[in-house]
Amino acid sequence: MRNILSENVKAQFAGHETFPLRLLWPKKAYEAVRTGGDLRTFHEPSAIARFGVGRNMALSMRHWNVACGFIVEKDGLLWPTELATQILDDAGLDPFVEHTSTIWLAHWQIASTPEMTTTMHYAFNALPGVDFDADGLASELLSLTTERGWRATRSTIKRDVDVFLRSYVRRSGAASEDAAEPLLAELGLVREARIGGWFEFVRGPKPTLSDGVFAFALEQFWTRFSGGSSALTAEQITYEPGSPGRVFKLDEDSVVTRLMAMDAVTDEAWSWTDTAGLRQVQRRRAPDVLGLLRAAYGRPLEAA
Repeated sequence: MRNILSENVKAQFAGHETFPLRLLWPKKAYEAVRTGGDLRTFHEPSAIARFGVGRNMALSMRHWNVACGFIVEKDGLLWPTELATQILDDAGLDPFVEHTSTIWLAHWQIASTPEMTTTMHYAFNALPGVDFDADGLASELLSLTTERGWRATRSTIKRDVDVFLRSYVRRSGAASEDAAEPLLAELGLVREARIGGWFEFVRGPKPTLSDGVFAFALEQFWTRFSGGSSALTAEQITYEPGSPGRVFKLDEDSVVTRLMAMDAVTDEAWSWTDTAGLRQVQRRRAPDVLGLLRAAYGRPLEAA
C-alpha cells in the first residue's frame, strides 16, 4: 500500500510542535485571520497574549488550522477559507465547534491528504489491518522516508506517531494539560487494544457522521480520484486510499447504506444503482457543495 504516497508527495512529520489539535483553536485562529492576517500572526510575541497560549502552541494552532483546510496563505497574508467562513464565522454553522460534523470535517481534511499530516494519512489509508503498534508504524514510515529520500529522522517520526495517537486516542489517567480537549479523540476512531502498546481502528457505521459530511467528503474524493469518471463503485468508495470508507473507517455495508441515500442528499445530482451485481454511484451533475455542507448541520440551503 505504500504507493498511496506518490513520488511527488512532499511528506511532513512536524509543525504541530508535539501538540494535538484542541477544541478552541479553530475559532481562535479564524478570528485572528478573518480579515487577513500577517504571516507572523502566530509567530510574533503578541501571539501569546492574543491566543492565551505559549509560542509553541500558537505555532501548532496555525499548523492544524492549515491542515484542516480552515486557513490558507494567499498574496502574502493568511486568510480563512470558504469552508472556515461557512462554519466558524459568528453567523456560521458552528462557530464554537459544538457540532460533531465540524470534527468529522477536520478529520477528513487531515487524514485524506498526506501533504501536512503524512503520518495520519498513512495510518488511516495504508495500514492493512485493524490492529497496529506505534513502533511498527514508526518503522514503516522511517523505511518509506529512506526509500523516498525525505528529510526526517527516526526521533521526528516517533514524535509524530505519538502526536497521532494522542490526537485520536482517549486515554484515562493522562496528565490534565496533556489530555486537554483533544478534538479528534471525540470521534472514537482509534482505541488502545488489550495488548500493551497496541492500538486498533474502530470500524463500523459511525452514527455521528452525517450523510452531509459523507457526501462532502465523497465529492472531494471523486474529484481527486476519478479522473473525470461519471461513476464510482461502492468498492472504490470503501477501500481506495483517500476514500470516505478508508478515512472514516466505515465497513462496506455502512458505505452502501449511505450511498443509497445520496439521491436525496444531493438533490438527485448523484444516483445509486445496483444492476447485475454492479453497485455504483453515477454523477448526473455536480452537486451543490454549499448545500452538502449545510445538510451536514441539518440546515436548509436557503437559511441565512
